[in-house]
Amino acid sequence: MTVTAGGVILHAPAAQAAAASDTSTASTARTTTSAKTTRSARTTRSARAAKAARQQARAHRAVAVAKNQIGDPYRYGGTGPGSFDCSGLVQYAWRKAGVRLPRVASSQFARIRTKVSWKHLKPGDLMFFNGLGHVGMYVGKGRMIHSPRTGERVRIDKLSGWRRSSFVGAVRPGM
Repeated sequence: MTVTAGGVILHAPAAQAAAASDTSTASTARTTTSAKTTRSARTTRSARAAKAARQQARAHRAVAVAKNQIGDPYRYGGTGPGSFDCSGLVQYAWRKAGVRLPRVASSQFARIRTKVSWKHLKPGDLMFFNGLGHVGMYVGKGRMIHSPRTGERVRIDKLSGWRRSSFVGAVRPGM
């Protein structure tokens, strides 16, 4: 029996061998592609895990820096050290952790890409209230550190029902 394959005439045994070779090559290509995809996925996952670990370390540092400012007075436009407004405090703390943030609260919310819901807050996340008019930093266990207003000092407050009702959103710097 004679079979035509790509303009070449093959006899039955040669045609079967050619077809088997094509199938084997396609199978090998799929296996190689699958292995590369698996390796690529593993590399991507480990890169994401490393990035998340770096962000978590920076967040821990930012929270520690902010806690060291407890008791400093509020000053409109203050970026520290020594006195802060709300956005100046979080900008200062994150800068000490190696992350640059915009100066004002509305820009901080707009420019930081990673948005976070209330129930997924982690220490170091920035929380925005009153139509982006106020920002604080989540420190864990339902509390935040912030520089509240004129006449007040940097302090840690519980996130009460009022805070929940005026909550606009949260972002995760350093991602």
